[in-house]
Amino acid sequence: MKQKVYFKTFGCRTNLFDTQVMLAHLKDFEHTNSEELADIVVLNSCTVTNDADYSARAYAKKMHALNKKVYFTGCGANKEGRKLLENKQVSGVFGHDHKTQINRLLSQEGFFYEDKQTELESTLLTNFVGKTRAFVKIQEGCDFKCSYCIIPLVRGKSRSLERTHILKQIDLLAQAGILEVVLTGTNVGSFGLDRGDSLAKLVKEIAKTPIKRVRIGSLEPAQIDAEFLELLDHPILEKHLHIALQHSHDTMLRWMRRRNRTHTDMALLEKVASKGFAIGTDFIVGHPHEDENIWQEALDNFKKLPLTHIHPFIYSVRSGTPSSKMPNRVNGNIAKERLNQIKNCVQNNNLAFRQSLKAQGVALEVLVEGFKGGVYLGHDQFFNPVHLSSQEDLSGRWVVLTDYEVRADASFAAL
Repeated sequence: MKQKVYFKTFGCRTNLFDTQVMLAHLKDFEHTNSEELADIVVLNSCTVTNDADYSARAYAKKMHALNKKVYFTGCGANKEGRKLLENKQVSGVFGHDHKTQINRLLSQEGFFYEDKQTELESTLLTNFVGKTRAFVKIQEGCDFKCSYCIIPLVRGKSRSLERTHILKQIDLLAQAGILEVVLTGTNVGSFGLDRGDSLAKLVKEIAKTPIKRVRIGSLEPAQIDAEFLELLDHPILEKHLHIALQHSHDTMLRWMRRRNRTHTDMALLEKVASKGFAIGTDFIVGHPHEDENIWQEALDNFKKLPLTHIHPFIYSVRSGTPSSKMPNRVNGNIAKERLNQIKNCVQNNNLAFRQSLKAQGVALEVLVEGFKGGVYLGHDQFFNPVHLSSQEDLSGRWVVLTDYEVRADASFAAL
């Protein structure tokens, strides 16, 4: 009888894609979606914050205590893996560049294979297990040097997959019934810079495939050029962009070693919003030097931005980064209060945005992704959640809604 393997994935969309790659190479074992039934647990870790490290370590220890064989991989492999191995809380550790060898590795114990951060796997997935939308990795690594960020140290320099490989991957997924793809990577906007290609050219080619909608992972403001802005009128593109600002005060952006500045961010977001787009961002509060005066100015600037979605963070010290050595730290309670201020602001913006769509008679184009609590769940073209009540099986369907109700947490329709 084959041993059962359960995958636990922490972190970003790129990690979700990496887990699918490992699944594709699992030949002599049986995959299970049940943690309880698993003999082996593969932990695909994230190390973007201290909380991410803690969560991965705690999960590894918990599974070990339940007598599971635990294998540790992902962004935390180099940083956290060796100590877990020495403490015999995991059976083996391997970096990103060994994930295609997983079938062999799960038959071994006591190894530590460091991530050299040079590989770019060429696995073609024939399906995205359990999903109606698929993540497609188009590049790996990051050449930015933001002072707070450890990711370039664990993912390496930016390197792009060939466009022909990506299009072949998307064709395979389309044949398997996938309707939406999310282009992902460590720094998506840098795709093609090392190959004389560009993200805009790639999206135009994807539009020639059966895929109905393309969503793009996080973009840097400096990466959105005139060629990309022309894409905003293309029907293949989801009407939502995630543009990582990180802050709304130039003093903080300089301390963070960011390439963007507040006045150009405002102009860019206004241009994107004028095309009817929902806009999300990443934002860090509590970074060293964020005093009260700076914060109040930043908050005033923030409130002027047409943001509808946000992924906010409280600054987390990452050893080995320039920010970790900076003085003028911000009290944790103050940082939490600032986090809630911007979250509440964007929540109000999002509700007003959805109400405006309803008032304008905009139809919602929804990909149904799951079923929970008696309702079908999906997202519209603006990346807003939609709940559907129907006697008909809507699983994996593409639904267009003209009659719907705007609620605080999601839009709702009864079919």
